[in-house]
Amino acid sequence: MVVEIYRRGFLGLGFLRRLARKQRVQLLILVALMVHSSQLVSGAENGAHEDPSKLDFYLITVDVGNNVWDNFGHSALRVVDGLAGTDTIYNWGVFEVRDGPVAFAYDFFIDELEYRLATQSTRREIDNYRAQKRTVWQDELRLSAAQKQRLLARLNWNRAPENLYYDYDYFFDNCTTRIRDYLDEALDGAISAQVATMAGATFRDQVRIHYASLQPISFSLDVIMNSNFDREMSGWESLFLPLNLRASLAQLKGVNPQEDREASFFGRREMLLNYEAPAPQRDFYRTASFIALCLTLYFLLMLKRIRRSYFATHSHLGFRAAGVNFRLFGGLNVVLFGVSGIYGFLMLGSWFFSGHEDLHHNVNLLLFWPTDLFGAVIALRWLFLAQPWSLTNNNKPFMVYYFLAKFSAVILYSFATAFGFFEQDTLQIALFILPWLLLLGLLGWLVGFDAARSRDSIF
Repeated sequence: MVVEIYRRGFLGLGFLRRLARKQRVQLLILVALMVHSSQLVSGAENGAHEDPSKLDFYLITVDVGNNVWDNFGHSALRVVDGLAGTDTIYNWGVFEVRDGPVAFAYDFFIDELEYRLATQSTRREIDNYRAQKRTVWQDELRLSAAQKQRLLARLNWNRAPENLYYDYDYFFDNCTTRIRDYLDEALDGAISAQVATMAGATFRDQVRIHYASLQPISFSLDVIMNSNFDREMSGWESLFLPLNLRASLAQLKGVNPQEDREASFFGRREMLLNYEAPAPQRDFYRTASFIALCLTLYFLLMLKRIRRSYFATHSHLGFRAAGVNFRLFGGLNVVLFGVSGIYGFLMLGSWFFSGHEDLHHNVNLLLFWPTDLFGAVIALRWLFLAQPWSLTNNNKPFMVYYFLAKFSAVILYSFATAFGFFEQDTLQIALFILPWLLLLGLLGWLVGFDAARSRDSIF
């Protein structure tokens, strides 16, 4: 009996030991599951992806369009998540017109226009470019698992409501530079290191090239842009252009995830849409110069002397067929003085009120004055009445001094350009615009004004 009791006691102890071991195993399993769950939660909070191999990134590059705002092209990121079954385009080129076009223009002028990140399905995004008839390229990005996680975390950060908007800058913070910066961050500075020794053209050169299909806009920007645009871009800065970024990334080395070896950073490359790019227009400077010089020559050939009725030995210059030629001359000067006054108003106003420092301290203010708008008013008399403006003792001194000041500014501008005193690129304007502006100004003074009395002279 005693032996049986001891035997059963030992069996009970064994059962208790086995039960304890089983409970320890279960406890360890429970702890492991809790740790794994906490890691998943932490990873989700940090924007991590459970399986980076199911995550693919593509660079979307859109060619230039026909509108003023898309003549530099466009860049976006496509993210395909095979695990979640999503296909999303990240687009940093979206802005909102909240209070109409006038408010939008004012916000852009004073540099308070906000852009934001927008996301939508790839199909809808590509349909937008198809409607705009713009060529679209897609390039697969070869990224390691760690690089994918880093890039995804940055995108998730950017999607947060407090990080959605950014202060847009056409050269230094736009839809393309955002992608450039995020990729460079994910690649530990590989992009910036690759272009560190590169030197690009000037910003002004790029503006002229990309607005070749909109020559009047190109000329207008050439006038109102100051010397900030005339410094040479660094290789890094040149990547604000979508096609430059694409070309630079095509030369970069990445990791082939399938073979775990160095390979081209771009994987599969394809053209999603193919349309003809906008055709360049004729050079505005040469075309405008040729037309203006032809008109000036015509007006010179139409000059004739007109005797004053009150003193037979005195005469002044006028036009043959005055009814037609004065109206033609007046219409031309309404346009020229009006455009010059608008340019002057924009340059002077931006200097004081705009946050765009690239529009401040512009030497073209020597030529384009806000007060030229009054010249457009005078030219209206030539257009509608077909006769010169009569000078009196009251208004003649003002007109004489204004003309002398304008003439002196033109001479100073020409001299400074010829000897390289300006940091700003003014050669095109000095070569193609100044000559006929000067000739038309002299012609306007000789023909467009008439002294009220015989003792009056030109000056």
